[in-house]
Formats: sequence, C-alpha cells, structure tokens
Amino acid sequence: MDAVSLGPLVLPTAVLLVLGAILSASLLADWFKRRRGQDPGPILWKMILAGFVAARAVFVLRHHDLFAGRPWTAFDFRDGGFDSTAGLLVACVIGAELTRRHALLRRPLLASSLAGIGLWLGGTLALQAFAPPQAPLPELNLRRLDGAEVALRSFQGKPLVVNLWATWCPPCRREMPALGAMQARRPDLAFVFVNQGESALAAQAFLAAQGLHMENVLSDPAGQLGARTGSVGFPTTLFYDAQGRLRFRHVGELSEASLREKLGALTR
Repeated sequence: MDAVSLGPLVLPTAVLLVLGAILSASLLADWFKRRRGQDPGPILWKMILAGFVAARAVFVLRHHDLFAGRPWTAFDFRDGGFDSTAGLLVACVIGAELTRRHALLRRPLLASSLAGIGLWLGGTLALQAFAPPQAPLPELNLRRLDGAEVALRSFQGKPLVVNLWATWCPPCRREMPALGAMQARRPDLAFVFVNQGESALAAQAFLAAQGLHMENVLSDPAGQLGARTGSVGFPTTLFYDAQGRLRFRHVGELSEASLREKLGALTR
C-alpha cells in the first residue's frame, strides 16, 4: 500500500510511517518522564529537528544546480526530498553529544529513539516484504487529445513514467512544468500524462492556458487507469522499467529535483 485515503486527504505510507515513528518515540519519552522522572523529550525533539534539517539539506546539496536559480524552493519539502541516511546519522550524533554530560538520560533517550527507529524500519521492511509482485503495465487503450486511440503498452520498450493528473488538482498543476521540462530533456525515457476523469477539451484548455507543450497527453474520462493501478489520489506518478514492470510509484507532488532522484533510481 503506497498511500492511505482519509476522506479527501491522501497521505503517502512513507509519511505515515515517519509520523508513527515520531509518535512512538515521543510516547515512550513521556512514559519515562511520568514514571521515572527522567525526561529525554527535549533532547529527542532536538534530534528530530536536526535530523529533518540535515536530511533536507543533503538532498538540496545533491541537486544544488536545480535549487540555485530559486533557492527559496529548498524550503518547500512537499516533494518528499530527503536523505534519510544523513538525517538518521545527524540525529544520532546530536543525541550522543547532548547526553554526554547527562548520563541518566542516555538509557531513556536510547530506548525512545530505538522505539521510533524500530517502527520506521520495521514498517518499511514489512511494506517491502508484503508488496505485490512488480505489476505489468496495464493493457489498456486510451485516447490522445485529438481523439486518436492509442494502446498504453505502445510506449513500452524504454523506461516509462506515467503521470495521473487532473486539472482541478493543485499539486498536479504545480508539478506539470517540471515534468514537461524533464520530458524535453530526457528523450531516452518515455513520459505519458493521463488525465483522469475529465474530457479531452478540459485537458486541452488547461494546457493552453498554462502555455504547456507536452507530448503524449492522453484522456481517460472514466478513470480506468487509476482504478487498474490502485491509485487512490492525484497526482500519482508510476515508474516502469523497459520491460513494462512497475518499479515504484510516487503519490503527491514531484519537484524537478525529486523527479531527477526517482529517474536515477529507475535507470540504475
């Protein structure tokens, strides 16, 4: 399961795991405070904050050329651009340094930290272990905006990015320029943009109003592709290998940097 739908809100499972890890660590820290008079909570939150800052900073530095022109976008982390390894390492270093002179807090802080890390790692491994086998690209015929019918599998043969979007979806609208720019930059990959639940005229009007010139924009007014791929919210971007097997998906907005990161993993 890649995302959980809570009414109109769609949360990626990775976000829920992080929130669950923070909650479990905080609850155990609070238990130590109430039952044993030892409060590792303030240090724990400093670790969490430092870890998030470091994880984002390393991601931004890795894609510094994309952030250089608009540095303020480094603070917009809705794209999920983090380096978890760097964040975890920095959090551990901060925790070790802050407890160097507070020996009594070492055990409760370690226990609280391990509770959160254990839930995060365990949940991630469980999702990987119980994930369905690599699903093939659906055998489905859609229509181009000019009305011509096209088989989705006709795009198979090289790594393929399939973006499910709608004109009423704000994150879809925000990520479109980045996807269009990457399509123009990477002819070695195939990009397909499948509008969900709307008419071809609505999709055409949106693209014209935004000044977007993108290839392989398809119309799926019945939302068949979303249903066939189990996509619970938009935007959802599916990444297939050259054999048409689903490698991974991203639920939510993609920036140019996070898209580059995904494409690197797809083509390795």
